[in-house]
Order: sequence, then C-alpha cells, then structure tokens
Amino acid sequence: MNVSDKIFIAGYRGMVGSAVYRKLEKEGFNNLIGKSSKELDLTNQQKVADFFSAEKPDYVFLAAAKVGGIIANNTYRAQFIFENLMIQSNVIHQSYLNGVKKLMFFGSSCIYPKLATQPLKEDSLLTGLLEPTNETYAISKIAGIKMVEAYRDQYGCNYISVMPTNLYGYNDNYHSQNSHVLPALIRKFHEAKINKAPYVEVWGSGTPFREFLFVDDLADAAFLLMQTYNDRSFLNIGSGIELSIKDLALLIKKIVDYEGELHFDTSKPDGTPRKLMDISRIKALGWAPKISLEQGIYLAYNDFLKNSTANIH
Repeated sequence: MNVSDKIFIAGYRGMVGSAVYRKLEKEGFNNLIGKSSKELDLTNQQKVADFFSAEKPDYVFLAAAKVGGIIANNTYRAQFIFENLMIQSNVIHQSYLNGVKKLMFFGSSCIYPKLATQPLKEDSLLTGLLEPTNETYAISKIAGIKMVEAYRDQYGCNYISVMPTNLYGYNDNYHSQNSHVLPALIRKFHEAKINKAPYVEVWGSGTPFREFLFVDDLADAAFLLMQTYNDRSFLNIGSGIELSIKDLALLIKKIVDYEGELHFDTSKPDGTPRKLMDISRIKALGWAPKISLEQGIYLAYNDFLKNSTANIH
C-alpha cells in the first residue's frame, strides 16, 4: 500500500475499524474513506454498489459487523446471521466488481468448534459442532472466510482473512446487556464502586478460560498482513495467553479499585470452556502483541471514564 492509495475501512466507527483507521493515519496514509452506518447501509446491496462505483477504493478493510456478547448473540440470532451475511456479501462482491487490489476480512475466534483441541489451530475449522449460543454469528463469519477463499479461487482476487481473539480497548461497547465480557465487567465494577454496592454479579460460573487482545495490537497485525501476506489460508491473531473469567474479574476489580465481593450467576451461560488461539503462524511472520492485559485494561478503563456517555449505549 502507498500512502496516497484510497483505502475504505468498512465499520470505521467500531472498535476494530477505528483502530485500523488510527493505525493508517499514524503511518501517514491520507486517502482514507470511512462511512457511518447512517451514511452507508452496508446491508443494502444497491447502496453498496453505488458507493463502490463512485469511490473505487484500492484497498478494503472489512471490519463492519453486527457484534455483541453471549446474551446478544443468543437473543438476536436472526439479526446476527442476516446482517453479517449481507454486509460481507455486498462488500466482498463489490470489491471484486470494482477492481479492489486487496481486501482483508475480519472474522472471529467463535468460528471454531466448541470442543476443538486447544490451542485453536487454523485447520480446526469445520471439524466439529459450534457453541450453540453464538452459532449464527459463527456461521456468518465462516461464510465470510469461504467467500474470500472462493473469490480467490474463481476470480484470482488477492483477498485474505484474519481471525482475532476476544478484543477490547479504545472505542469498545459497554452496553449492560449486549457487550462482551471484559467491557461489561469494567462497567459493572465501575458502577458498583460509584454506587457503593456490596457485590458485583458476574455471569456464569467464572471457570471458562478466555484470551484477550488489545485492539491496537490487532491493528498493527492487520497493517503488517495487508502489506506482506498474500496466502489463501486465514490467520489467527491473539495474545497466546489465557485466564479464567474469575481471574479476569479479580484483575478488573483491582484496576477499578472496587472493594466489594464477587457473586457468580450460574443461571447465565458459560459458553465455550476454553478458546485459546494458536498464533504460531502469525508470530513466524514477525508480529507479536505489545500491550499486556493489565496495561490494556488500564487503558480501556481510562477510555471508558473519558467517553462513558458515548460508550454506554
């Protein structure tokens, strides 16, 4: 990529898209296109076709998606599969029709089978049943991977896919019901501290293990891969480190400086027992995460405090 190339960041207002946008700006790229969902409805085939025909971007980062935590995934099953399939199909197909040089599709670690061997290797895809609570989201992301592969196979498009682990950081969503576990806990502990609540309720048993990656580390990886990686196989992007939800809660409790207790609501689903990514392939290409989980949570909490009214939807 040259700094003057026209680059479309689909979903540039979301956590992933905004991190990619910041990274490109930092690296001196000056011809970036970002459209909010109100400006451009990516689920609308005609509007996406008109946009690509008018703008003719050189490169596309496809970070737009309908996303949410375990409850949102399970509650809005139809919306998650429909909206994600429409966004992906429209952007990938119009990229092909309008001669985009390279496209990067952002998937999710939930594509892997619920009981896949840990750590999760890229070749574990489609080797078993998915976690039921986020099955429709996972299927839409698997479809995106296969669409990227198919456009490579049939049309020779240099499109690539990456599978990030659980992400957090600047511009995260802190909705009380629809957010992911880490931002949800930041909000819960902060509100409990402000309201002097005696305990914080954590969904599930606290025993599942999860891996987390600060979103700016993902943006660094995406920038590197967009310039150097041209293979058909998708790549995992993660920290390579996991901890239990209980230990995550205790770490956030410490950072927020909340002094109450933890209560685990075992009536809420746990989801997949473990979800650690094997990141050996991307590390072999010269990338490694820079921001530790504790450092990242401090950064995320400070961002939450600065932007709490904007982030709590």
